[in-house]
Amino acid sequence: MFTWLDNLIRFLVENIFKISMDTKLGGSIHFFFYDTIKILILLAIMIFIISYIRSFFSPEKTKKILEKFGGIKANIMASILGIVTPFCSCSSVPLFIGFVEAGIPIGVTFSFLITSPIVNEAAFTILLASFGIKVAILYVITGVVIGVVGGIVISLFHMENQVEEYVYKIKVGEAEIKSMTREERVKFAVDSVKDIIKRIWIYLIIGILIGAFIHGWAPESLLSRYAGRENPFAVIVGVIAGIPLYANALGTIPIAEALIKKGVGIGTALSFMMAVVALSLPEMILLRKVIKPKLIALFIVVTGIGIILVGYLFNFIAPFLN
Repeated sequence: MFTWLDNLIRFLVENIFKISMDTKLGGSIHFFFYDTIKILILLAIMIFIISYIRSFFSPEKTKKILEKFGGIKANIMASILGIVTPFCSCSSVPLFIGFVEAGIPIGVTFSFLITSPIVNEAAFTILLASFGIKVAILYVITGVVIGVVGGIVISLFHMENQVEEYVYKIKVGEAEIKSMTREERVKFAVDSVKDIIKRIWIYLIIGILIGAFIHGWAPESLLSRYAGRENPFAVIVGVIAGIPLYANALGTIPIAEALIKKGVGIGTALSFMMAVVALSLPEMILLRKVIKPKLIALFIVVTGIGIILVGYLFNFIAPFLN
């Protein structure tokens, strides 16, 4: 799809910058410009499409939909809605309170909270650009599975008493669900493209710069030895290392791409990224306002185990994804 862009950047590097593509510097410059332009193009397209779909699912409507389901169907629907419903760490508390106030079970609520930050249009777009359609689709499927299974497991522990008492007393009330015309939805999608790219471009550039450095100068043999598929503990270490960090998924994916090209297992790189976005320290701090430490610990353990298993799965099937 982007052969034209690859050839254009190669031409610029070799004929305008006068740097051979066979050098580390030439490879790094190509990586930076090629990835930046490719990702921005795909990002704008995907954000527009998903935002148009997202215009049909306000937080209020999401809550209304989830109220209609029970059992595992509710967990599945919560995870699916987590893909198209806007989420960030700052929205975790109000969403949690709204779900609890609506009588949605804790397990279903966590299915949403687990899936929403892991699977989003930006992450899907960059995965598609960096690793291809098979990896991108499998990433979405495994993200939903982690959310569904994680929510079900959490519900088995019956930790409703681990929600802060004041949450049950809050009455959010009914918010009016406004319908939008087609023109309003298009405008909403266009505004989303502008807003999201405006907010994330710096993370993207930093991530691609780091990825370009790794692509050109990181020692391939060392990375392959300690973080390659042959190391049985690489995925676990990657997840544990990702939990205390806080970074945007858009900044971690280009780094993951560069690491994978240097021999790091794809499952190790993606599980690290999942841990960073799903179990970030700021989100845990915010969730502490509404749930107690035991439930937070269970959330981290269950989600962390799910991410580790997904990491091993990706490493195992990596040869079949090419």
